[in-house]
Amino acid sequence: MDINTILENQRNYFQSGATLPVSYRIEMLKKLYETIKKHETEITDALTKDLGKSDFEGFMCEAGFVLTEISYMIKHVKKFAKEHRVRTPIAQFASRSYTKAVPYGNTLIMSPWNYPFLLTIEPLATAIAAGNTAVVKPSAYSPATSAIAKRIIEECFNPEYVAVITGGREENAALLNQKFDFIFFTGSQSVGKEVLRHTAENLTPCVLELGGKSPCIVDNTARIKLAAKRIIFGKFLNCGQTCVAPDYILCHKDIKDTLIKEIIIQIEKQYGKEPLKNSDYGRIVNKKHFDRICHLIDCSKVVHGGNTNINTLQIEPTIIDNVTYSDAVMQEEIFGPVLPIITFENFNDIYCTLAQKPKPLALYIFSESKKNIKELTARLTYGGGCINDTIIHLATSNMPFGGVGESGMGAYHGKAGFDAFSHTKSIVVKKTWIDLPMRYQPYCRKIYGKLLKVFLK
Repeated sequence: MDINTILENQRNYFQSGATLPVSYRIEMLKKLYETIKKHETEITDALTKDLGKSDFEGFMCEAGFVLTEISYMIKHVKKFAKEHRVRTPIAQFASRSYTKAVPYGNTLIMSPWNYPFLLTIEPLATAIAAGNTAVVKPSAYSPATSAIAKRIIEECFNPEYVAVITGGREENAALLNQKFDFIFFTGSQSVGKEVLRHTAENLTPCVLELGGKSPCIVDNTARIKLAAKRIIFGKFLNCGQTCVAPDYILCHKDIKDTLIKEIIIQIEKQYGKEPLKNSDYGRIVNKKHFDRICHLIDCSKVVHGGNTNINTLQIEPTIIDNVTYSDAVMQEEIFGPVLPIITFENFNDIYCTLAQKPKPLALYIFSESKKNIKELTARLTYGGGCINDTIIHLATSNMPFGGVGESGMGAYHGKAGFDAFSHTKSIVVKKTWIDLPMRYQPYCRKIYGKLLKVFLK
């Protein structure tokens, strides 16, 4: 079935009103939940094939996370979809005012390869909860996971409700040339710009979840051992192929040597002395990205790691010291297991430095100084982040997750996701038993002039 036919069938299905009842949405979410549980092993096996993820990490960071989000939607979607009454100004007496979230209609979800199951199914669950139909386009770089996601979706839904389109650039281009009611894209900044150009042609609303160079700031009050432990977890999870991974460390010069020492200790504790032989340590998705990351490593500045295996597409957790902002590793998002370290002397200099750079998707600060934390979180613009930890801010359905500026637009997770896939209508229900005459011509200034000013102040 071609894309035009799929989309036309989905338009007809949405216009029939089949997706609108909340009971139907809950039924579909429950069906998706049970089907994922049934295929848990196949999902984690696929993630191992595509990215070398262990079954534990595959469940923790992808399948389990998806199940949590679906459960949240099942529990809360009735409340999200309800009419919400709002105060009516006295000038509109007598009437009732309310807002109502309604689905956009036919949506497109384009997902990346780094968390290929999570970032395909979680937005889909949100689209279903909001009452939309969906065309899902998983990444061609994660074929095993895309295949199991396709199988699960086709087992759950008819294509006029949810359809999967596989393939590469040709299919992406064909989809973006269609008119959708809403587009949800997760991926690189370069492709995000292309998506935005296409949505502009049709004035289609969209959410862009992109990335960027997320800094990790460590000041001289931080608890260094704990900071090192949590930084290593966030940086090297999924071999650094996480959009919110700490991209580089910006630490106070007085604690740099101590921090590096503790980071090396933590790498060996978490991944062993030979990480490339650790069965729970993954790999880079393909040769293209493997080569790109290798070219970012300046061997003369490596203080730990640096070894690679081209046959398994693995790169050791690698620490680079004495880095400057002009180095190759600081010119692009690393998206791999390479951690550069830059120092600062004066905490206030951080604001000037980071304010001149693209707005990151995440920012992390390790500090015991309430003053530094308060100033940093207030003065810098970024998508979200953590204080004294990394990446865990995205693991809750009660907070929106999204970027700003170069790192994206819009947000999702929980209620924010439901809102992203919905249009909020504002509706006034005017009573018919009374009709105040002051708004109609001919205007009677003498009688209603003062009264009008009272109403509208």
